Amino acid sequence: MGRITDTVKTLLIINIIFFVGSFGLGDAAIQWFALWFPKNDNFQIWQIITHMFMHGDTTHIFFNMFMLYMFGSHLEQSIGQQKFLFLYFSAGLGAAGLQILFTYLQFYPAYQVYIEAGFTPVEITTFIEEAIQTGQFQIHPTIDKEVTQNMIRAFSIPMVGASGAISGVIMAFAVLYPNLPLYLLFIPVPIKAKYLIGVYFLIDLYGGITGNSILGPSNVAHWAHVGGAVIGFLTMYYWKKNSFNHNRWN
Repeated sequence: MGRITDTVKTLLIINIIFFVGSFGLGDAAIQWFALWFPKNDNFQIWQIITHMFMHGDTTHIFFNMFMLYMFGSHLEQSIGQQKFLFLYFSAGLGAAGLQILFTYLQFYPAYQVYIEAGFTPVEITTFIEEAIQTGQFQIHPTIDKEVTQNMIRAFSIPMVGASGAISGVIMAFAVLYPNLPLYLLFIPVPIKAKYLIGVYFLIDLYGGITGNSILGPSNVAHWAHVGGAVIGFLTMYYWKKNSFNHNRWN
């Protein structure tokens, strides 16, 4: 979609450096730079930013960087570098915020069930840590197994990836150019951006609500995608309506 901009090129390079560097650091890279649940001892404030540059595997980073390449440069050329960076990182932060909120909603009801069952906070933490280390746990007779699994999963699974920020970029692109025809691989029929990206958003919303993934692996952070997309939509809608010459978007 045109020449790659310097900002997008820099973001691509940083993501690749983090990805390659994580192989050398091993598990320490995830421990330091992924975004952990705030009650987990691995959580650090800088992870709110650094998790955007971490990726789980080659497929993960390839598709994220491909989408950034396809939509990022065109968007930046339209709105400028400063606004593009603001949108990119705001969407990434929005994604992290909504995903953490969802994780809290998974963790605390289960945590409260254990408190009511007579466990102390220290005992709950010890129980979770032992379950993570051994890969198994003893089922409490009065507590549903799924409740325990949700608590452990929320506590122990970190968030990685630029998907939230890129969801914001893609949604902003759809707001800016809603009727621009886009093509899917292997489908030679053009689809307007507002429809294609709108369906992508609905798929993520469905995945967040139901926990079922239609596209991609089951461990996708759907609420992060939704959070990034919402920030991208609201930001670009506001800019388009109030901050620019409306004729520019025709």
